[in-house]
Amino acid sequence: MEPIVLENSLIKHKLAVIRNKKTGTKEFREIIGEIATLLCYEAMKDAKLSKVKIETPICEMEAEMLDENQYAFVPILRAGTGMLDGLINVIPNAKIGHIGLYRNEETLKPVKYYYKMPKDIQNREVIVLDPMLATGGSAVDAITMLKEDGVKHIKFLSIISAPEGIRKLAEVHPDVQLYTACIDKSLNDVGYIVPGLGDAGDRIFGTK
Repeated sequence: MEPIVLENSLIKHKLAVIRNKKTGTKEFREIIGEIATLLCYEAMKDAKLSKVKIETPICEMEAEMLDENQYAFVPILRAGTGMLDGLINVIPNAKIGHIGLYRNEETLKPVKYYYKMPKDIQNREVIVLDPMLATGGSAVDAITMLKEDGVKHIKFLSIISAPEGIRKLAEVHPDVQLYTACIDKSLNDVGYIVPGLGDAGDRIFGTK
């Protein structure tokens, strides 16, 4: 699938703020959450709604509502957790899973050090979170694990994406829709997105 990029002046403004190396941890963390909220709104455009009867202060009416329990948010540790509050604010009853990955330096294969999913994850629509889609390795590995767990409906949300990561995600998981706030130029020699914003995890948690 072609990536869905949010073209919005407010998002461009917020991206400029978090790209700035002078932006502090508190503001950086807050804006990551705000952009995640906007991405969530876009990703939920095709959400299935059920008709329910409610009563307004004026009269009874038929309305449409979302079954929040059918959704799960899965951040890729650790940076993905920085996006989590932005989605929980929109869909507070969604369940939360976590995936922790690192790569074996000798085999270059992914090593799963943490994997905890909600009950009946295979029956839920899963939205995977990671602020930076760089090489695409972590995204591909995380989605592969979810599919091995029986998950059939997966979307991926990223703040900034690199062309290399987009290509890899589309090649390995062509059924997974990517939602991103921006597509940057490329990766540098050490795998950072250019111009990017540095290490999202370090800037979210103030560890560098």
